[in-house]
Amino acid sequence: MTIVTSFCGLCLLLVIGKFLRVKVKFIQRLYLPSAVIGGIIGLILVQISGSRLDNWTVGWTSLPGFLINIVFASLFLGAEIPSLSVIWDRAAPQLAYGQIVAWGQWVVGLGFVMILLGPLFKVPDLFGAVLPIGFEGGHGTAGGLRDAFIQLGWNEGSDFSLASATAGIISAIIVGVVLINWAAKKGYVSNLKQLDDMTAEELAGLYPIEKRPSAGQQTVSADSIDSVALHLAIIGIAIFIGYSIKVILMAIENQFFGNAEVKLFAGFPLFPLCMIGGLIVQLVISRHARISPVDHKLMQRLGGTALDFLVVAAISTISIEVIAKGIVPFSIIIIGGIVWNIFCVRVLARRMLPNFWFERAIAEMGKSMGVTATGLLLLRIVDPEQETEAASAFGYKQLLHEPFMGGGLWTSIAVILIAQKGGWLVLGIAIVAIVAWLVIWRLFLKKKMQQP
Repeated sequence: MTIVTSFCGLCLLLVIGKFLRVKVKFIQRLYLPSAVIGGIIGLILVQISGSRLDNWTVGWTSLPGFLINIVFASLFLGAEIPSLSVIWDRAAPQLAYGQIVAWGQWVVGLGFVMILLGPLFKVPDLFGAVLPIGFEGGHGTAGGLRDAFIQLGWNEGSDFSLASATAGIISAIIVGVVLINWAAKKGYVSNLKQLDDMTAEELAGLYPIEKRPSAGQQTVSADSIDSVALHLAIIGIAIFIGYSIKVILMAIENQFFGNAEVKLFAGFPLFPLCMIGGLIVQLVISRHARISPVDHKLMQRLGGTALDFLVVAAISTISIEVIAKGIVPFSIIIIGGIVWNIFCVRVLARRMLPNFWFERAIAEMGKSMGVTATGLLLLRIVDPEQETEAASAFGYKQLLHEPFMGGGLWTSIAVILIAQKGGWLVLGIAIVAIVAWLVIWRLFLKKKMQQP
């Protein structure tokens, strides 16, 4: 019965989260996802009840590490993958700006730890990764790295990263709305849609019956196999490919670098490789299938479902005792991350981004402090009818940005490098990366932006 109650407990929290989103005006104003609301309710209940809810929370701590594989494996499945030249042509300035924002979070997090927080509070170097994992990566990445943190000897890492993700998504909305009001007063936006102008359904996160979009299309007949079952099976194949890649890489590493001080793939998480597995599956389907059996919208719904359950389980199992012990350095690092993102919007964006710079920047800020949906929400406030190029530039940029940052390959590599080589190395790499992107922007993109 423990498996049944565990699953039912997660479902109850999701429904409670949605109910509160629909009914409570304050929560609507924060525009929090139902999974985050349900996770916070779960966290409160777990802390109050202690061991009395053990039967309801069985497996919750290990669930995020599995579900994140589904989220990443489904990213590219069913999607049309444009050429690198097309992506670069349409989103190069957005990509450069987004990369600087993301690398800057590593600089801020590790800079604070190496210079201030480490000497004062004796926190490990890995504490500096809490900011980019939680902000740029989000709850999925934070939960997915739980096993990696344990293997690297810092069990508290996932708790701090999940708390960082929660703080990031809340502050993204609050700070984002403040910046939008500032931009409106300065005349930087012309298509502003105030929160007061949103309908009750929009605030509650409900679609009117006549405006409900399609969740995807069935690609095969039900008498052969259910479409959802086929899509889940394809995700499973992508995960298997990712797992096989990890096994091969570990075998190569052990064969040729068995005595090396740094073992990169021993603690490397699986989910970034699942993304590569999904990309491989999609390329095979695109090349060899006369009619594609994969629908991208349906894949998005499956990935979204996994992410919602992941977030509820991950937030509910945060150790409050761990956070309380490190609340001062944690608060400092979170404030530093917020200040960095505000600096990027107010100072860097207008210099680096082309037309409609604020719309582009506010979408990036929402993504880099919360999730993609947060960025799109803030963008919808300043560009409700998508009259600017911000949405398309942001979307194309994600195709090159996501595989590496925000839970991608670099995030996993960086965590291992910090644990095995120390924070100064990764801090140096992040600084070099920012300089490199600034040079790329200066040499190749600035003149292009100025062309009519």
